Amino acid sequence: MTKPPQSNRLVSLDAFRGFTIAAMILVNTQGSYRAVYSQLQHAEWHGWTFADTIFPFFLFIMGVSITFSFADRESGQIRNSAIEFKIFKRTLILFALGVFLSSFPFFHLATIRIPGVLQRIALCWFFAALIFLKFNPRGIALWIVGLLGVYWLMMRFFPVPGVGAGILEPGRNFAAYFDELFLRGHMWDHYETWDPEGFASTIPAVASTLFGVLTGYWLRSGAPRPKKALVMAGAGLALVAAGQILDKWFPINKSIWTSTFTVFMAGLALVGLAVFYWVIDVKNYSRWARPFVIFGVNPLAIYFLSELLFESSRIIRLHRPDGANPSIRSYLFRNFFAPLARPEVASLMFAIGFVLLMLTIAWIMWKRRWFVKV
Repeated sequence: MTKPPQSNRLVSLDAFRGFTIAAMILVNTQGSYRAVYSQLQHAEWHGWTFADTIFPFFLFIMGVSITFSFADRESGQIRNSAIEFKIFKRTLILFALGVFLSSFPFFHLATIRIPGVLQRIALCWFFAALIFLKFNPRGIALWIVGLLGVYWLMMRFFPVPGVGAGILEPGRNFAAYFDELFLRGHMWDHYETWDPEGFASTIPAVASTLFGVLTGYWLRSGAPRPKKALVMAGAGLALVAAGQILDKWFPINKSIWTSTFTVFMAGLALVGLAVFYWVIDVKNYSRWARPFVIFGVNPLAIYFLSELLFESSRIIRLHRPDGANPSIRSYLFRNFFAPLARPEVASLMFAIGFVLLMLTIAWIMWKRRWFVKV
């Protein structure tokens, strides 16, 4: 645990990252699975909700951070070989932590889930960081077009055995077919035959990260700060419009991370970052964002701890004389939150309470200058 350097840090970037982590925890820790506001659940298939914005936002922010993390490369202070070693090391650690979370607490190796959120973050970090090292902004833009184009071609025109080409139904599409070839028995047991964080749909997710890399180049340019915010907002709105238009031919869909989903969410992320950047770094109104900054300087550590704690609360049971033996989560929700309001509100209140718990942990780490660097 070390204190991160402050020289190249953008407060707005930390705040936007922290907002994303807080939203991720909020969505993942609802008190009830039966009564949840629709915007806090992922879209069943095509379309999108607020919950669907969180993961692409994080990948986008990670891409922006790559350009700041490797700023020393341009001054010759660090060699590319050392950076590449750092990339490999961080990828392996993140992927291993993701597999740990996927299998916690039972660790059934025969059916262990190999894909997952941290695993996708690891792979996107790996490919985006290497592309950043090897290519200039124009080359990175070509990579984005290439990744999204190739994925569209595969999803639309590759003939899936027994299904055909261009089918985008759950479990009956190229992404599901590809993952079934390599991950059979090791996908999320909620679906079994396909995985929303599978390897095929990681291809356009890498493009989501590269959109962030290009944004990082712009933020590190010599343009005036107001112009940076304006251009980001304009580019973001253009991408949102493009995603909506292209949705007619290739629907916006998080579960298979369609190319249109990538473009649309990159646009929303650009607009969101532009707002944070304008308010915090241009207008210097930053005190309101302190809780988000506290989350944002330890994002992966807080996410990992939140998943570990919440999963533990679902598994650990309280022994009662009546033999009910509810889980800690169920007991707390039914006895402290459910009586206070109607089910959807009570479920949201539980999640907000969990976010505040994690904020307390993040604040303690921040006060003690504990910054976890993977």
